[in-house]
Amino acid sequence: MRVAVVGATGMVGEIMLKVLAERKFPITELIPVASERSVGKSVTFEGKQHTVLSMQDAVDAKVDIALFSAGGDTSLEWAPKFAAAGTTVIDNSSAWRMDPTKKLIVPEINASELTSEDKIIANPNCSTIQLVLTLAPLHKKYKINRVVVSTYQSITGTGVKAVTQLHNEYGGIKGEMAYKYPIHRNVIPQCDVFEENGYTKEEMKLVRETKKILSDDSILVTATAVRVPVVGGHSESVNVEFDSDFELSDIRRLLHETSGITLQDNTDTFTYPMPMYAEGKDDVFVGRIRRDESRNNALNMWIVADNLRKGAATNAVQIAEYLIKNQLV
Repeated sequence: MRVAVVGATGMVGEIMLKVLAERKFPITELIPVASERSVGKSVTFEGKQHTVLSMQDAVDAKVDIALFSAGGDTSLEWAPKFAAAGTTVIDNSSAWRMDPTKKLIVPEINASELTSEDKIIANPNCSTIQLVLTLAPLHKKYKINRVVVSTYQSITGTGVKAVTQLHNEYGGIKGEMAYKYPIHRNVIPQCDVFEENGYTKEEMKLVRETKKILSDDSILVTATAVRVPVVGGHSESVNVEFDSDFELSDIRRLLHETSGITLQDNTDTFTYPMPMYAEGKDDVFVGRIRRDESRNNALNMWIVADNLRKGAATNAVQIAEYLIKNQLV
């Protein structure tokens, strides 16, 4: 299995390499790929040095799978070239997510939709992945009518520049700003750019991608996405309204039995999800599960996940694992 990691020198690309090694992905040849300024440099994978190739050289190599994490413009330009060469592309950018001809996949939910004809597969937004993994078993049992989600998103979702900004602000150092405002001792109610309706792209990704992954356009979703000075992962406060009533014990059972979810929900022992515990882990953590006493058939919960792992790298690798297991590549 010959695998290219496109964007191998970036924050998510580095985690992809780490996850591939941890999960003992069956690689016979790794081809790291990055922008022209990084070509010729080397990256370490399983103790060996691998030379970074250009995009065209990687296309010409005709690898089996290419894991993309290099931005939307790069994906729009290069993913079709890889696909035309016979490579299956799993893309972490937003470029292909809402393309009606492309599958948007969270393996635990809808990997069964994939076929050998799918040469460009979209990896959902990090905030969406942890949300829908939690919603899917509940929607199947109770049918969700409406979701209200407020996010508390790690600066790692912005990238290295944001992490540097926070560290500089910790130390009182003036430097390049990833955000329009300081992030240290602050929260910024803007993730990505604003659309015409006043919502940010990040907020509308949660709306649109949730409907597509759960294959139900009738679910009403509204979101507020906020950047917080945290490194470990994204947190979400989620309010869900169902068609029918529920028992809290059944909600907890459904979530506990869902692959990829860890339940942390015991107020007696102050057990609930937090980014400091989610960092470096692949599961989605769910807690603070309680009835919304202001509405019928409504529920509140708190969801946390490492946005660089299950929110990006791990989900992409899990898609690749499914393709191999089912002989789709």
